[in-house]
Amino acid sequence: MTLQTHLKIDERLSGRVTALREGYARVVLHTSEMMTADTEGLIHGGFLFSAADYAAMAAVNDPYVVLGSSEVRFLAPVAKGQSVDFDATVTQERGKKRVVSVVGMCEGRRVFEGVFVAFVLAGHVLGN
Repeated sequence: MTLQTHLKIDERLSGRVTALREGYARVVLHTSEMMTADTEGLIHGGFLFSAADYAAMAAVNDPYVVLGSSEVRFLAPVAKGQSVDFDATVTQERGKKRVVSVVGMCEGRRVFEGVFVAFVLAGHVLGN
């Protein structure tokens, strides 16, 4: 299966799709110094959210998918140099609406979980 969406994502900031099949995607985020929030090496949650969002959009895998809402929980800290695997699974599909469950795992522990609501539009959200 070929990725059809979010093709200009910078993998250094939002992770890389490493598995893709209908209704499922895995994104691996390798954390780095540029993602740290402090001198201790704590990774800013925004980068984790970005990778999780990317995984959710890849699981839907439509060129015109957009995020409508999310409910997420950050369960444990991630430190510079660690990698996080985000597994995204489409759990509901009704019309243009998709509900996607995302779990982030780092070194055997759950660090992130969320539910993303996405919509598949007829054309680009910017109308271009």
